[in-house]
Amino acid sequence: MISNDELTKYIQQSMSDAKVSIVDRTGTRDHFNVNVVSDMFKEKNLLDRHRMIYQALDVPMKDGRIHAVELQAKTTDEV
Repeated sequence: MISNDELTKYIQQSMSDAKVSIVDRTGTRDHFNVNVVSDMFKEKNLLDRHRMIYQALDVPMKDGRIHAVELQAKTTDEV
């Protein structure tokens, strides 16, 4: 299990300007909807944006604390 605060810290370590909102989809603390707003996504396509988030969450995904994640990645201009 992983907390929203821990997930946010992982993402903000890679994207310091990131505004992160997280919803636990199942109540089991391993299936999440993650919404990230960061200007580091500018001029990046959707696949590259998701890759950036997956890279930030690499450790908790590999150790099993995250089983499934649904992502949204936008710039501040797109919000």
